[in-house]
Amino acid sequence: MTSLAWDAVLAWRLQRQQLAARAPRAAALDVVSAIGGLHAQVASAAELTLWARVEGLERGALDRALWQERSLVKTWAMRGTLHLLVAAELPRYVAALSRLRPRHHVPAWLRAHGLERGQAEAMLAAIAAVLDGSLLTREELAAAVAERVGEPDLANKLEGGFGDLLKPAAFTGDLCFGPSDGQRVRFTRPAVWLGGWESVEPEQAARAIVRTYLHAYGPAPREQFQRWFGMTSPAEAARWIKALGDEVTEVDVEGRREWMLADDVAEAESAEPAGVVRLLGGFDHYVVGAPRDGEAVLAPERRDRVYRPQGWLSPVLLVDGRIAGVWSHDVAGGRVAVDVEPFERIGADVKAAVETEAERLAEFLGGSAELRWT
Repeated sequence: MTSLAWDAVLAWRLQRQQLAARAPRAAALDVVSAIGGLHAQVASAAELTLWARVEGLERGALDRALWQERSLVKTWAMRGTLHLLVAAELPRYVAALSRLRPRHHVPAWLRAHGLERGQAEAMLAAIAAVLDGSLLTREELAAAVAERVGEPDLANKLEGGFGDLLKPAAFTGDLCFGPSDGQRVRFTRPAVWLGGWESVEPEQAARAIVRTYLHAYGPAPREQFQRWFGMTSPAEAARWIKALGDEVTEVDVEGRREWMLADDVAEAESAEPAGVVRLLGGFDHYVVGAPRDGEAVLAPERRDRVYRPQGWLSPVLLVDGRIAGVWSHDVAGGRVAVDVEPFERIGADVKAAVETEAERLAEFLGGSAELRWT
């Protein structure tokens, strides 16, 4: 079994996630594909995730990709959270998600929403039907579905909450977001909106997802992949990983047995820290996929500063793959104030690199930088 040091693992992971060196603007979609989409619970956070990895990214690039070019698609995916995915890859994610137990088959989910399983099945079928070729606000969708299934009370349930009743339709590829109508979100059916749908065999899709994950976030234990994809058990995650056969191997990372793609081992073994400093926005994928049960990336006593209640992930200062602080920014009067709070004393080289990052951020946001250390 190959032994790897954390310094090498983190240096390699920065390379794989396009953080060691920003990609050219023309490769933005490739970056989204490589890291498994963009976390999009907060639209500005998704934009900053890509900004941290793409040189010369323009404001509004994600909106153009979503609503004009339709090369990206917004939908609920891994962990039931909003993501921006490469449109051509949506069938793969949907097929992989189909291998998980559907939410509307879970008694606790049905009880929470006051539904019988037959009602849930009828509701999901109606969602697919009324969205076929249509762009509907949530209120319009709720009314149309309730009328189609003949249950008026269903409209109120579909209009409430954070979309929990709509997520199963997204997981089956029958619902995605369309362009908003003012402040009101709208939904449509992906196959029509994206101009086609090429189905993928579920086991083939699962293997592709595991490859994507390990190539960007490996080496990783099965529990880490389980959390990233939103599975219910480590055993299920292990089965998905082991289905790759000789493509995967176990490595020892300073006493931890973890999985990675066999073809990546030599490159990871030879990777070295290169003084990489990045300001990563909230919900950044590097932070989502980082190990949380050790000290390799973040000291345990600092964990609650980054992994906050209700699933909120703070913007972080990253130094050679380790979380070295948190930061925030405010835009007002043509100034972009960037407040950085290191967890410990940092050197002059890191401070200079943070200043460069702050200037890049200000340029991206259309202002001049004011860096403040707290």
